[in-house]
Amino acid sequence: MEHLNQTTPVRFILLGLSDVPHLQLICFFAFLMMYMITVLGNILLIIVVTMTPALHTPMYFFLSNLSVIDISFSCTIVPKILVNTLSTDRSISFFECALQMYIHLVLGATESVLLAVMAYDRFVAICKPLHYKIIMNFTFCIYLVATSWTVGFVNSLTLVLPTLKLPFCGTKYIDHYFCEIPPLLKISCTDTRLNEALLYISAGTIVMCLFFFIAISYLHIITTILKMNTLTESYKVFSTCASHLTVVSLYYCTIMFIYLRPYSTYYQNTDKIVSLLYTAVTPMLNPFIYSMRNKDFKGSLAKLNKQVSLQNLLCLDHRN
Repeated sequence: MEHLNQTTPVRFILLGLSDVPHLQLICFFAFLMMYMITVLGNILLIIVVTMTPALHTPMYFFLSNLSVIDISFSCTIVPKILVNTLSTDRSISFFECALQMYIHLVLGATESVLLAVMAYDRFVAICKPLHYKIIMNFTFCIYLVATSWTVGFVNSLTLVLPTLKLPFCGTKYIDHYFCEIPPLLKISCTDTRLNEALLYISAGTIVMCLFFFIAISYLHIITTILKMNTLTESYKVFSTCASHLTVVSLYYCTIMFIYLRPYSTYYQNTDKIVSLLYTAVTPMLNPFIYSMRNKDFKGSLAKLNKQVSLQNLLCLDHRN
């Protein structure tokens, strides 16, 4: 413990995305807009699903959980970015850095598992439609979501605890906009090969296994679609999977780029942009990707809008 106290800074300094004043202002407003859109868009999705009985299905249950993760992702990362962008003090305490890193990894692993769960849900719905309600019952759905979160918490502990034990005697400057494991490994003044190995094992086990599981699920789905009688029916079924495939491609590609390549090829600016995709951009886009092509969701949203408008008119008439 004494060694840790001597070699670990009380506070780290996040260098952020840019030091150019006018770029900082642009970054601030860009992040603010993304943050507001992410929170409002995902909250709207949760409200519509919650208030519409027709949407109380496994697919929308998983989608609501994905929205909770996306809101949490954004709230964990973006507020600190907004403060640091305009502030001269970009420091973050060791405890805040550890907490941000832990929560970020929990949410990242949980979302990875949940996306695989959603792929399995589509597989059962399309390939085993007669058994769908039996297989994807409410208890099983709760179990799948609980398993996703459990994997997230356990995986994060196995990665964060060894990272926090590293000595950081060289520098307190983190060339990133939030606390992530790869930039912290770069500033440690000791051999980090064991930490890198743990990161590879974790990412390889979780991300790659889940990615192959999703690929196999969609291979079965595509095979089933090709056997359908009409082109219209095939297109309708595949369109229900297109949104999920888009999110999976965007999310998994960025995660694999960050965590599954040699750390000798770590490039600060490139990694910042890629990290930005899965911490800020993807959570913002998810509700739009899933809802814009979904007629059931858009119909439910329109009905709720009419109900709210009607209630407002009745309230005005009552007051008059």
